[in-house]
Amino acid sequence: MSEHALIVIDVQNDFCPGGALAVDEGDEIVPLVNELISTHSHVILTQDWHPRDHSSFASQHEGRAPFEEIEVEYGIQKLWPDHCVQGTRGAEFHAELNVTPAELIIRKGFRQAIDSYSAFFENDHTTPTGLAGYLRERGLSKLRMAGLATDFCVAYSALDAVAQGFSVEVVLPATRGIDLMGSMAEMLGRMREAGVILR
Repeated sequence: MSEHALIVIDVQNDFCPGGALAVDEGDEIVPLVNELISTHSHVILTQDWHPRDHSSFASQHEGRAPFEEIEVEYGIQKLWPDHCVQGTRGAEFHAELNVTPAELIIRKGFRQAIDSYSAFFENDHTTPTGLAGYLRERGLSKLRMAGLATDFCVAYSALDAVAQGFSVEVVLPATRGIDLMGSMAEMLGRMREAGVILR
């Protein structure tokens, strides 16, 4: 198991019921994620970590509403409700998530002008988080992923990981999706096509 790492994506209050961008049943994965954490020697957490004026927030674009799309320098950007703002309760990990074994926490989305779904790259697909280099230096080539949301941050992390040469498995029972306009089916298909193991 020394080559294996578990990457737990964005299990934060704002993505759980009652949060600003709640994923249905998002909190229900926490016991299974904790079980996975207990069986892995290497655990990495990601944390959405936005400034208050982040460009992906609909509130920053006059006349725009959450879930609309706009064109930005790096392509199409979906607009979101304000969520996971740095230093707020919404940005904190779920209280029952066992964060103690984590060897690394990757914060993403902290650059005001670029959104970030993936644990590996910002949404411009060129600005790295540093995670790939960290994993390579530690000899961790086989990744398991769990967390929120299946069809956004989990899927984009898995796709980028495969593109970077890692073996990737997504533990679907330990994820939940948003499913905006068929995004679950689309992203599950894209992951399968890319060689991500879905179990």
